[in-house]
Amino acid sequence: MKKKIYLLTIATLLSVVIFSCKEKITITDIKIDKESIKLAVGETTTLTANLLPYDATDKMNWTSSDNNIASVKSDNHDVTVSRCLVTAKSKGTAIITVSTKDGKHKATCAIKVVSGEPELIFVEGGTFAMMNIFDTIPPHQLHSVTLSNFKIAKYPVTQEQWEIIMGNNPSGFKNENHPVFNVKWSEAQVFIKKLNELTGKNYRLPTEAEWEYAARGGKKTQRFLYSGSDNVDSVAWYDKNSNRTTQPVGMKVPNELGIYDMSGNVWEWCSDWYAWDYLTTPQINPTGPETGSDHVIRGGHFNLPYYFCLVQWRTPGTSGSGVGFRLVHP
Repeated sequence: MKKKIYLLTIATLLSVVIFSCKEKITITDIKIDKESIKLAVGETTTLTANLLPYDATDKMNWTSSDNNIASVKSDNHDVTVSRCLVTAKSKGTAIITVSTKDGKHKATCAIKVVSGEPELIFVEGGTFAMMNIFDTIPPHQLHSVTLSNFKIAKYPVTQEQWEIIMGNNPSGFKNENHPVFNVKWSEAQVFIKKLNELTGKNYRLPTEAEWEYAARGGKKTQRFLYSGSDNVDSVAWYDKNSNRTTQPVGMKVPNELGIYDMSGNVWEWCSDWYAWDYLTTPQINPTGPETGSDHVIRGGHFNLPYYFCLVQWRTPGTSGSGVGFRLVHP
């Protein structure tokens, strides 16, 4: 009898041990370190997945729902922890999935790929009388300007584009689809440098002449008071219709070239130093004075009266308060 009890006890203990061992190697879940992430085109990040319990082991496989948006490269080791290098390739959203070899357990991460690059509008070059929209402009302000072809951004740089390149947001009102503002001229240059390094391209700020020519509609101009209309409310956000805050880009009517928000919403930097008078002689692709203390800002502002939204309105900018920018590409 004692022998039977002894054998039964041994059997029970062995069962417990075997059961415990099985429990240790049973996979109950996969934990991934990020559920969602935002990347710029060309950026990479590492995702890490753990098997639960942590002493379980199995091969983990990584896949992307769209390799054209985000591709994956995995170590795929038979260990508790597996890492995957994700490379962002083009704008869009891809779902990165890590699963066990048998496919019974998985975890996902949504990768939103954002481009700091703008959507560009082609502007055919031409000759125009700069600042010559109203008869009230003093004659000494009129001058003939000839510009080559260029491309200008359809919208001002958004807060989302700024954040993905710079990693911060200086704007007073936070919303990714709104234009970034409170940007100093020098900070805009840092953004452009980083964007160019990331893309291998040569983005820049528009010259004042390019800005005005594009705002007026280039060769398609209908000589509107504002960029795209004589009715300020149809094209611009200003103090009477903005609720004293920025608004999403592209919500108003575009101008003749299909460009948005060149009147109102936020001031926009130009590359030129500010000068009170222009040169009176005809200019070809002018870039403004060689030196100065302030740079030119154009376009008006969500918290200022309508007349600042006039196409020809110009003013010097210093601190960057209320100022954003849009990009040009040769």
